[in-house]
Amino acid sequence: MSKTLCKPKESIAYRRAGTVVTVAASALLCPVFATEAHAFKLFGITLWGEEEQAVDVIDPVRYSVTLNAGAADDALKTALENASHLVQDKDKPVSGELGLVIKARDDRDRLIATLYEKSRYGGVVTVLVDGTDIDQLPPTPVFDQSRPIPVTVEIKPGPAFKLGDIRFEGDALGRNPADYGLVPGGDASSLTILKAGDRIVEDLKNEGRPLARLDNRSVVADHETSEVDVVLTASGGPVAPVGNVGVKGQKSVDPEFIRTYSRINEGRPYNPENLKKAGERLRQLGVFSSVTVREGDALAPDGTIPVNITVAEGKHRYFGVGAQYSTIDGFGLQGYWGHRNLFGRAESLRLEAAVSRIGEASDYQKMDYSAGIIFSKPGFILPPATLNASIKAKTEHPDSYLANTVTAATGISYELSDQDTASAGVELSYSDTEDAFGDNEYLTFSLPLEYARDARDNKLDPTEGYRATLAAKPSYEIFGSTFFSSFEGSVSGYQSLGAEDRVVFAGKASLGTLVGAGNLEDIPATRRFYAGGGGSVRGYAYQEISPYDAKGDATGGRSYAVVSAEARVKITDSIGLVPFVDAGTVSEKMFPDFSDVRIGAGLGIRYATPFGPIRLDVAVPLNRYDGGSSYGIYAGIGQAF
Repeated sequence: MSKTLCKPKESIAYRRAGTVVTVAASALLCPVFATEAHAFKLFGITLWGEEEQAVDVIDPVRYSVTLNAGAADDALKTALENASHLVQDKDKPVSGELGLVIKARDDRDRLIATLYEKSRYGGVVTVLVDGTDIDQLPPTPVFDQSRPIPVTVEIKPGPAFKLGDIRFEGDALGRNPADYGLVPGGDASSLTILKAGDRIVEDLKNEGRPLARLDNRSVVADHETSEVDVVLTASGGPVAPVGNVGVKGQKSVDPEFIRTYSRINEGRPYNPENLKKAGERLRQLGVFSSVTVREGDALAPDGTIPVNITVAEGKHRYFGVGAQYSTIDGFGLQGYWGHRNLFGRAESLRLEAAVSRIGEASDYQKMDYSAGIIFSKPGFILPPATLNASIKAKTEHPDSYLANTVTAATGISYELSDQDTASAGVELSYSDTEDAFGDNEYLTFSLPLEYARDARDNKLDPTEGYRATLAAKPSYEIFGSTFFSSFEGSVSGYQSLGAEDRVVFAGKASLGTLVGAGNLEDIPATRRFYAGGGGSVRGYAYQEISPYDAKGDATGGRSYAVVSAEARVKITDSIGLVPFVDAGTVSEKMFPDFSDVRIGAGLGIRYATPFGPIRLDVAVPLNRYDGGSSYGIYAGIGQAF
């Protein structure tokens, strides 16, 4: 063989049982016109936008293809067929007769590479076009096009090779090849050898050597013994601190802000992980369509390594609209407008509004309304700190109470580490409520505090790790001169089975308690605890799980406990099924007494997309309330927890 191959979780939970249809659309705006819309498909059905038009092929030439893989096993045959563009594109014409020959030559290279990936270094790939080997064809071939031109791919895979002698040289000398997956008699696939070389360079760079490189990768196959001898030679280069940090590509975002927020500090030891994290931080701002952080190719005269941050700004103004329908709750409409770079340092401003229960409520006064203004300033005083401020107003009519609420809040969140965040703030909330205790007004001043540790491997679709939160909210209700505080905690964990994470077990537990205040009615209805719905116990209506008074009216509680368990099973790469069970209780006492535990169970479907799984869950209550919800449907983006 002549060749060697050496974006924030959003969800919708419907309060009552019913048929649900949801439609949503959004667009990014420049100051005047919207960008081009693209088609969106779900389960092969185009929901909105126009599908891409087929590209016209100049001088179309059709062909038929036969791939013979000889003695290859089923797994190798499948890999070869998947690698072959001739096979995958067999129903698509190529451009001209020369285009067919070029495609055939490219296919031979791809198939050889696939054989090497499967440790088949003695394999032979022969491609015949209209009966002639592609190496024997003239520069401008001519074929009979009265029928599809026959293409035959003959593959003799040969034996699977094993690793023989393995040597590390240069600055790789002394490292254990087994630590890099190279063991005599072990897997000799080209990918294993390539990954070993890459990991050597990665380890050298992690030692603070920014110019580390692989000088030589020698792979020699002995066809008599079916063994592959490997020599990997690396140069570490000098240890160097970070030097000048340059910024390119920005237009309206302050380059000094980009440099500071990246937290790549000049003079500190070089570490490629720090560069990776810097890119992730900048991307999470939402201001840039692309971010690249890369060290220079050579040291500066002072012995430091320069670092270059290259960004491309996205559109700063955006808006979105959405609609939903339930046979029980009626229509709902939402809309928002935002700016991602208000003052040039990635400050964000978002205006949002929503109305729901259209058609279900008897008049407009009984519909649900909400509106809000939300401001965020990253890098406030210090790079890890973010200032958040908001004012929100809403009128809501859940089954448990009616409430008109206006809340103003401001606070600071601070990244203690890559996994740990702490936040603190102040909040003033006015609410006018009607519930089991009659009509009441509350004016509540609060100090919300929270600590969160997020050790998940993926925020929208985790397969390993955990997330834990602790929150406290000391409060003073001014009208009633009442002190009270809420304390809540939650932990969720994830464990996958198998190399491809085909099954993931997920669990979550949450606890909460309210302390202080002599009577329950002294605490605003919006601050008491309820359970039920997509965020807690599925199968029950939103806030249906609650203590009830003698009249059958929900009062809310002082404490709650909710647990959930799921098995997320991949059926295909795109489709998954999720059986789940939730259980919860809400108590009038300061600590849950578990005298009334409600359990819901159901089945969900997941459809994988680049921005996270689309979720649809259907659940039923196993011990429903008399006259209560008989089932629930919940939809959203991302997993349930």
